[in-house]
Amino acid sequence: MPYSQARGSRRTNSRPSFSSNRGGGGGGGYRGGGSRGGGNRNRGKSIDPRMFVKKARPVEEVVYDTTNQFADFGFGPELSKNLEGLGYITPTPIQDQAIPHAMTGRDVLGIANTGTGKTAAFLLPLIEHVLANPKTATVLIIAPVRELAQQIEAELAGFVKGTRIGYMSAIGGTPIGPQLRKLDQTPHFIIGTPGRITDLIERRAIPLRHISAVVLDEVDRMLDMGFVDDVRAILQAMPEEKQSLFFSATMSPEVSRLIDTFMNDHITISVKTQETSDNVEQDIVRVGYGMEKMDLLHDLLLKPEIEKVLVFGETKFGVERLAKELSTRGFKADAIHGNKSQGQRSRTIEGFKRGDYSILVATDVAARGLDIKGITHVINYDLPQTYEDYTHRIGRTGRAGKMGYSLTFVG
Repeated sequence: MPYSQARGSRRTNSRPSFSSNRGGGGGGGYRGGGSRGGGNRNRGKSIDPRMFVKKARPVEEVVYDTTNQFADFGFGPELSKNLEGLGYITPTPIQDQAIPHAMTGRDVLGIANTGTGKTAAFLLPLIEHVLANPKTATVLIIAPVRELAQQIEAELAGFVKGTRIGYMSAIGGTPIGPQLRKLDQTPHFIIGTPGRITDLIERRAIPLRHISAVVLDEVDRMLDMGFVDDVRAILQAMPEEKQSLFFSATMSPEVSRLIDTFMNDHITISVKTQETSDNVEQDIVRVGYGMEKMDLLHDLLLKPEIEKVLVFGETKFGVERLAKELSTRGFKADAIHGNKSQGQRSRTIEGFKRGDYSILVATDVAARGLDIKGITHVINYDLPQTYEDYTHRIGRTGRAGKMGYSLTFVG
């Protein structure tokens, strides 16, 4: 799909560490405004436009011979009934391999891409754990971004329907008061982002000494966003006798260090067979002298093959302005960015999922963790700051074995 010939700074925060009931160093954290991040990433470096051009390399899917069915895992009647009602019969590879070990209480490291069913792989064994120990079991699930935390909570809600299991989300961008009140009810599951969880810990609202299991979802992305100090501080404040379930798409040195420090006799399960971008056809759109980017984007969006598109912009103001301009031109578009409340972002994402509009304009921070089916194209209207940001952006398309397309505007 050759489009290239058709038309001619981030956050820095500092945060004091909170008190820990375990010894050891590295427990620092940081306090910022509404957003956190930074990490060790190289910023401001120019990216060779040739890196945005790449043919898709779809890998023939390997047929997986499932060992178990969901009925074989030994779940109790309450959970089994809900799974049957939700149509859960044959597990995905990560579920098939991880659930039996997690059911025994063993620490599990899962290497798997988003969209492989890993959420159920850690939720189902932990639900069974809570049902067996309703008075003592408390599970803390940490996700890098609000949207992912909400997706986990929604999936949990379906699994525990009709049970006495309590749960709550602890995410930024929403009032902390209702979250404090829910924590007073001692929910079994606490699902949140590192920043808000740290805030609640500092308010002594989350008694980490009572946590019996912890989940880190998308560990690599969490560390890449600069949450390593918060995550370390949270883990260090927990009891040593707990179950740890970590899931990551990659194994960076920082992820390895976290595993070596905080997991005990873990088993590693890897079901990652290819890079997320292998199914994405990548090309550039050249913006020549005197050309209007907006007009080029307009023409692209009229192409019939561009059905559901995620457009990335650099700034919150620019993203909002771009979405309004597209709407003025007759396109069904909306925007998400850091200045919108969590309620507004959630409504926008749900509308995009339902098909109320076909164009979602977003900043990098707001789009992290989005798992939306059917995105045919990603358009980088503004260049990403790093190639790492670029690979994250284009990973929103070409999912679940389908082909996706990425187009990047370059001068």
